[in-house]
Amino acid sequence: MPDNLPENQVPDLDEPWDRGELEAVLATSSDPHNPDPDTIYRIVRETLRFAVVGMSRDLSKPARRIPSYLAAKGGEVIPINPNAERILGQVARDSLDAVAVPVDMVLVFRPSEEAGEVIRSAMVRPEGPVIWLQDGIRADEAAAEARALGRTVVQDLCIYEVHRAFGDTLRRAQERSPGI
Repeated sequence: MPDNLPENQVPDLDEPWDRGELEAVLATSSDPHNPDPDTIYRIVRETLRFAVVGMSRDLSKPARRIPSYLAAKGGEVIPINPNAERILGQVARDSLDAVAVPVDMVLVFRPSEEAGEVIRSAMVRPEGPVIWLQDGIRADEAAAEARALGRTVVQDLCIYEVHRAFGDTLRRAQERSPGI
């Protein structure tokens, strides 16, 4: 999570939210090692820049709808798709390694058998982004390696559903210097 936000850009973390609803969403994940509700809340509140691995050009797929939702909430979305030139008006990168700017989260929409490689790329990034594998995606061995290095990994959990569990009260991302 970003530790380098200027003081005036630190999100207000005291907005009311329904812990029971969030716990119900977190219970849908098959990974018992995911962070606790308070940590998930802080992750979602503090994440401003998302590198989305496997972002789709197809408007009907969750790998496009969910990043679009995050962008509509004010997040900066960096699409990673080697088969696209631009998505959501942003230049698509071929791989996570091609993203030169720091990211707060690596959001993964790739099959479980490919997710381990993505986790390993994300866990060596110097900014230490949160690694979030969407619904139905797990790579336990790589997740354990990343967690052993102190990285935060969330598996098999839909970030959209987590956002919605907060009653859509989450802040829009604060101003941030461009540079994607």
